[in-house]
Amino acid sequence: MKKTSALFAALLIILGSGPAAPAQEKITLTLEKCLSLALSQNPFYLASQERTDAAQARVRQAAAQFFPSLNAQGLQNLDEKVFVLEFPSFIPGGRPQRFAIDFTKDYQFSLNFTLPLYTGGRLTSGYRSAKLGYLSSQESSRQTTNETVLNVKRGYYNYLLAEQLVGISEEALNLAEKTLQNVKNMFEVGVASRLDLLRAEVRVANLKPPLIQARNNVAVAELSLKTLLGLDVAQPVEVSGEMTYTPVDINLDESIAKAVENRPELSQLQYQKQVAGEMIKIARADYLPTIALSGNYSTWADRFAFGKNNWQSFYAFNLVLSIPLFNGLQTPAKVAESQALIRELGFTEKGLVNNIKFEVQAAYLTLNNAQEALLSQEKNIDAAQESVRVAELNYSEGLITITDLGAAQVALSEARINYLRAIYEYTVSLAQLEKAVGLSWKDSESN
Repeated sequence: MKKTSALFAALLIILGSGPAAPAQEKITLTLEKCLSLALSQNPFYLASQERTDAAQARVRQAAAQFFPSLNAQGLQNLDEKVFVLEFPSFIPGGRPQRFAIDFTKDYQFSLNFTLPLYTGGRLTSGYRSAKLGYLSSQESSRQTTNETVLNVKRGYYNYLLAEQLVGISEEALNLAEKTLQNVKNMFEVGVASRLDLLRAEVRVANLKPPLIQARNNVAVAELSLKTLLGLDVAQPVEVSGEMTYTPVDINLDESIAKAVENRPELSQLQYQKQVAGEMIKIARADYLPTIALSGNYSTWADRFAFGKNNWQSFYAFNLVLSIPLFNGLQTPAKVAESQALIRELGFTEKGLVNNIKFEVQAAYLTLNNAQEALLSQEKNIDAAQESVRVAELNYSEGLITITDLGAAQVALSEARINYLRAIYEYTVSLAQLEKAVGLSWKDSESN
């Protein structure tokens, strides 16, 4: 009985577990692939793009105001009280006569339409405002695209940096372990001291935590990159590529001029100022009369039957003129509000131009600084490698101490790290400069 119960429980577990989920296929991520994924499935980026569709829908709403509106209505009286008219009797002393008269019908259907003929420019300005809002949303979308591209490039290069720093840490540890083995061999034959052996062991132990931290940084950088691309964190990926130095010739004055011309933020402000101008026109239209054409067609009956002479119908067409006389001084207040908004946007534009110039100059200076550091570190690595080689020979011959050898190895690791960080700063600064100038992804790739 116990065996039967155990087999039954095992069968339930097997059936309940179901088939194993298929393993996700590994994705190879190049920079171009990363950008393509981010611009197609990053949820925050896609959410920002919906604002453009919403603005386009508002343009259609504004255009619909020019067309007539047509509405149908059906009505059934569930209860009613008829009028009773009382007439005096024509016979002296007779009782007055009462008559019930029904002025209503139990069923009524009607069609109503309204067509604006003149609104003082409200509809025209409203449509222009919606159109300008749509153009502004397109510039906002372009700004979001540029920011997303910069973030993806930064995340991609950050992963490459973290991965190569692991290689440097591993190489430093391997070099320290090789030195430790040599010191052990020399200690066994009496050439190296006990202090040298202890120092070599301490150096190996000290290099292991930075290696662990470097590997952890790679894992964090990978998760961050997946999040930017809109990928599941469990999706296996392989990042392909390397950071290279490609010198570029950049003119600062031309870059600033391009930034002022191309930045989507400035284009947005221009459109917003024009929208504020249209809002002034809409506000001033409250001083003007409106003219509309309206019509009504109705048919009614006491019985819901489509027999002959059962339904009675009537219609009316009206020309409606509305003249504003007094609205509590709302109109001048609306005009003043829009004028203040235009002045606010003007000050914002000046501040934004200054910020853009600063952003371009900062990226330019950072780029030049990284370029100079990069050129200086290229020769420094060769010198550091030769220094380690000479130090190893001198230590084996007893000309220097283990401390001197360790200092040479540390200098080599620092030179490689400085060179790698210089390449990283250069590539990221170049991406920041492209974003600051207002270049799109395709424009920056073609340059």
